[in-house]
Amino acid sequence: MHMAAFLLKRIAGLLGVLLGMSVLIFGIVHILPGNVAYAILGEFASPAAIATLEAKLGLNDPLPVQYWRWLSAMLQGDFGMSLVMSRPAAPLIAEALGRSALLAGFSFALIAAGGIALGLYAATHHGRTSDKVLTLAQFVLIAVPEFFWAILAVLFFASWMNLLPATGYAPMSSGVASWAAHLVLPVMVLSFGLVAHVSRLTRSSMLEVLDSRYVLAARARGLPEGRVLWRHALPNALLPAITVLAIDAGLLIGGIVVVETVFAYPGLGRLLVFAIERHDLPLLQVGMMVVTAVYAVANLIAELLYAMLNPRIRVAGATA
Repeated sequence: MHMAAFLLKRIAGLLGVLLGMSVLIFGIVHILPGNVAYAILGEFASPAAIATLEAKLGLNDPLPVQYWRWLSAMLQGDFGMSLVMSRPAAPLIAEALGRSALLAGFSFALIAAGGIALGLYAATHHGRTSDKVLTLAQFVLIAVPEFFWAILAVLFFASWMNLLPATGYAPMSSGVASWAAHLVLPVMVLSFGLVAHVSRLTRSSMLEVLDSRYVLAARARGLPEGRVLWRHALPNALLPAITVLAIDAGLLIGGIVVVETVFAYPGLGRLLVFAIERHDLPLLQVGMMVVTAVYAVANLIAELLYAMLNPRIRVAGATA
């Protein structure tokens, strides 16, 4: 019962966030410099042609009217047309999102598994040389931005070693090897800093848990060290890691824009850059709403996992 109430409350909050973000996104997009009509017709179009197109697109209507028209259409499944490409925005977003989901999915799995594993290893080898080496590597990986790692990866793996393609995307129909080869470098670059982020937090959390009274009591009862770690320490140490993984899901989305641009990968991030450059408002608005929804759902999943691991949270959340 508590879990159902907790879930309903969080879903209501998510819908409120999406509604608020829709207002914010619509407002930000409409104060961007540039003119849609000029982007479509060209900078040498006549004022009469510009005025006619603006009237046809409804760009002269008050902003609240434009917002309501856009929101109500989107709620009915009409995501508008790309003004530049004259194609429905939904298929363009879906195709690009599918490609970005490949990068995000593989990267997130690597971040979660690698970050937690390295954090546990560092915590259980606290003070040793391996722990110090991992700590130094974490600082370096967190401090250096994605575009620098992307340039190094292209130079080393693509130019010097000639092992992997430097740019582009290959569909599955071109062969599994080619499809996978085009994903390796973007996934690797996306994961570097966030693996270090998760491993640092996991290490810190695990060290705190290992010094707690219930872990010391479990050891005093003579329980095997493996059982102490996996049964008593790990579930509690993972709570902060789940929170930071949800945050990293948002950072991952931001990193995808940079990585897709560097590697010329045709995903959602590159499509948003295309829409911004050409002032394609419907495409940009839908793309930003999709990014917002992905981030909001990631946080909802994190809260649910947090509540499952710690019943006190769902009871408090349901009754608050």
